[in-house]
Amino acid sequence: MQKLQSSFVALISVFFFWGFVAASNGILIPLFKEKFTLTQFQSQLVDLAFYAAYAVGSIIYFFTSRSIGDPINKIGYKKALILGLLISAVGSLFFIPAASLNSYPLLLCALFVIGLGFALQQIVANPFVINFGAKETGAQRLSLAGGINSFGTTIGPVLLSYALFGNISAPAAADSSLEAVKIPALILFALFILCAGILWFSKLPEVTNSEKLDKDLGALKYPQLTLGMIAIFVYVGVEVTIQSNMGALLAMPEIKGIDHTKISHFISLYWGSLMIGRWTGALAVFNFSKTVKIIMQFITPFIAFGVICGVNYLRGSHVEDYLFYIPYILLATLIFIFSGDNPARTLMILSLTACAMMIVGLVSTGNLALYSFISGGLFCSVMWPCIFALAINGLGKYTNQGSSLLIMMILGGAIIPPVQGFLVDVLNPHLSYIITVFCFAYLAWYAFKVTSIFKKQGVELDNSNSSAAH
Repeated sequence: MQKLQSSFVALISVFFFWGFVAASNGILIPLFKEKFTLTQFQSQLVDLAFYAAYAVGSIIYFFTSRSIGDPINKIGYKKALILGLLISAVGSLFFIPAASLNSYPLLLCALFVIGLGFALQQIVANPFVINFGAKETGAQRLSLAGGINSFGTTIGPVLLSYALFGNISAPAAADSSLEAVKIPALILFALFILCAGILWFSKLPEVTNSEKLDKDLGALKYPQLTLGMIAIFVYVGVEVTIQSNMGALLAMPEIKGIDHTKISHFISLYWGSLMIGRWTGALAVFNFSKTVKIIMQFITPFIAFGVICGVNYLRGSHVEDYLFYIPYILLATLIFIFSGDNPARTLMILSLTACAMMIVGLVSTGNLALYSFISGGLFCSVMWPCIFALAINGLGKYTNQGSSLLIMMILGGAIIPPVQGFLVDVLNPHLSYIITVFCFAYLAWYAFKVTSIFKKQGVELDNSNSSAAH
């Protein structure tokens, strides 16, 4: 039993890695920008390298599966997951020569290789979690994994910032060099190897898929999928770009006027906002009475908020100004309660609210602008399962093919942040956030449009087709 528990811990730890590394990019971007004297667009190549790897990995897997059959099913899910961890481990080691050679391209290569490993892990880990125990409790395990993912996004920026710069108030922080990335890279390498080792000696459930893959691209004839692919592209892009360009925003005197060594305080809150929403959304998998569920929906967001405050306080960060964020949490909580379990309604309300918050951020300054932009994390938090459920609904035998196409659209995280980075260089960091308004507006339109598509097809919405994390 103890070995089984340790195997499960190692398995869901990969969800932590996804969140930890993705969120930590927000700390690396301003550091690289300063050390390599980059434009904002050039600094956003960090996100392009990392998220493009997801798309490249998914495309390789997709076309390999179409030509020779599912390679993961051939070597086994356990070995495929270990292989993904080893690929990411190699990528983490690339940081060491990259830092020694003071090479920005090699640093980008390191992130790309880590992302390739993550792409393989993404494909394998979800069915592993579902099949680790009884089928009827698979949703709870996947929700737990999603919570671990969000916890990684919350503490990742804090731990990396502490490793690179020390205490947020340390005067020597600005004197940090690229050499500082070596120790975190070695620690990450060791964790990847440890996790792979535990899985290698573990007895994991056998996961196989005997379904014959279709050779055509029949999934693309469904408009809910084609429009949903754009929605996933836009969603991942806007989720990433809000925090990726926040370092430049925070440097503006009318916002905060702080340098890159002190931004993790706010990056952590942004990614923590996704944890707040996901922990609250995960309550749906438990069999609470209506009254208890509503009570928990009010309590859970503030438990998660307390975790964010606690992590940052222990690091030495001043969390008093987080109090300005409480009204945004209350607003998001009311939306979660009102929207219920309908993914189209939930997506529309969240998208329209996020769009309004982005406009508030654009027309204001100081804390009102900053926390309005950060609140995008709250409203993004449960959009992934909503979009995923809508996009694959009614696809029938093309469901798996549609899922692969949707995973490819994580590419949005590689494209939209550099586009905003270009707007930062042309306009300014504050005005560049206009791009988020258009992103959320499209997501609201998709939620409206897909409902009419289902009516024309005579398809009922299956609320069960959702995913806990990405």
